[in-house]
Amino acid sequence: MSSPEGSFVVSDLRERPEFTEAVADRVWRAWWQGKGYPLDYIEGRVAESLDGAAVPCAVVAHEDGLFLGTASVIPSDLDERPEYSPWVAAVWVDPEHRRRGIGAALVRKAAQGAFESGADLVYLCALPEKRAFYERLGWQRLEENVGRNALTVLTLARS
Repeated sequence: MSSPEGSFVVSDLRERPEFTEAVADRVWRAWWQGKGYPLDYIEGRVAESLDGAAVPCAVVAHEDGLFLGTASVIPSDLDERPEYSPWVAAVWVDPEHRRRGIGAALVRKAAQGAFESGADLVYLCALPEKRAFYERLGWQRLEENVGRNALTVLTLARS
């Protein structure tokens, strides 16, 4: 279901599959290309979000047919914490569209999708310099300095 957020809209990727290629491209460039993964690996992972299952799923922000950003809900996002599930992950807003509330809207919509699928608690990991953004959205710190990137694990409870 789509929801308007100011002049942009946040939709489930299943409703706007024309953005699948953009989602895969941004996620690959941001997190996977530097690790040597091919783009088609990420395209396959993003395609899993289109199969109708509650998790994984992806949401996309768009405006007048233009891709703005994305976020996903996935079963696991941190090898060091396989017992935590589900996760909001791969939050991305194209640089030229940042500071418009798009990231916050994507995170809210992704978390809402996780709660609608039955989760009572949703997880997210963030670099220390990104932690404050999520805390302003109501996420609570669970752990700090996790893994080689010293990530913070945050949680959001169903309200």
